[in-house]
Amino acid sequence: MKAPTARRSPSRFARPLTFAGDPAGQRPSRRRQVRVDANRRRGWRVRAGPLALAAAALCGAGCSVRDLGTTDRMSRGLVVVLPGIEGRSAYNYNVARGLDEGGVSSGIEIFDWNVPLPGGALINLTAFDRNRRQARRLAERILAYQDAYPGRAVHLIGHSGGGGLAVLAMETLPRDRPVTAAILLAASVSPEYDLRAALARTRYGIFNYYSKADVGFLTIGTSVFGNIDRGYGPAAGAVGFRRPPRLDKEGRRLYDQKLHQIPWSRQFGMVGHGGGHTGWTAPAFVRRYLAPLVQEQQTGFWRYDAGGV
Repeated sequence: MKAPTARRSPSRFARPLTFAGDPAGQRPSRRRQVRVDANRRRGWRVRAGPLALAAAALCGAGCSVRDLGTTDRMSRGLVVVLPGIEGRSAYNYNVARGLDEGGVSSGIEIFDWNVPLPGGALINLTAFDRNRRQARRLAERILAYQDAYPGRAVHLIGHSGGGGLAVLAMETLPRDRPVTAAILLAASVSPEYDLRAALARTRYGIFNYYSKADVGFLTIGTSVFGNIDRGYGPAAGAVGFRRPPRLDKEGRRLYDQKLHQIPWSRQFGMVGHGGGHTGWTAPAFVRRYLAPLVQEQQTGFWRYDAGGV
């Protein structure tokens, strides 16, 4: 059934403009008006994006999820939420709370891998050796949990740069100690990055949610400043992952069976995700799409269905 189309609210950028050289109060041509409105909208998004991230970072310690990490909850499984390069913020808090509100009853915690410095986002993005060490620290946390709760499901959910850290952490795990799955939301990872080591350390695979509309952060931003793996260009969170050339039989199997790529679709817009960089963290989106996926995999009854992811 085709998803209903959301109504567009009137844009504040659609009002008539007066231009120098035009008769006072005269509206420009329709073509010119559309072009100017589009440029203004684009400029607003470029300016608002960094401001939105900065505002979200103010959440800080006030975004506590301590109540989601009780012993009782931990006995049912663990979901580790990995922030983007902004650090602990309302975005990762919304993911954690959205999972809980969506029915995930396991332990949920936020693993803050970022440098504890104001304005440290660029360091978080570019300090590859440090990020490798943080990935090993995350892997140690996963192993410690598995030792304490054998057989329980472990999920990694990484947003933006946190998606890159999730991949690095999985590569560090012993092959016989896999996680249940990794969910990458707008991941800042190069599309050509070789995922074989990470895929081999999952039970159900890697779920890459991406949006071509994520231009400011994952096309322009990653072309200028690079991705977590230090590759430059559009990220897999914008264009999806590409299969490396000349894969052997095992490599083809891993990519065929364990890499699940989910592009943004209009139905996501109905739950607050308009295709932008932070839309994947909208609580309604998390409740509707991510929580059921995690729940089914925690119970061991999940079966991949592209139409149902």
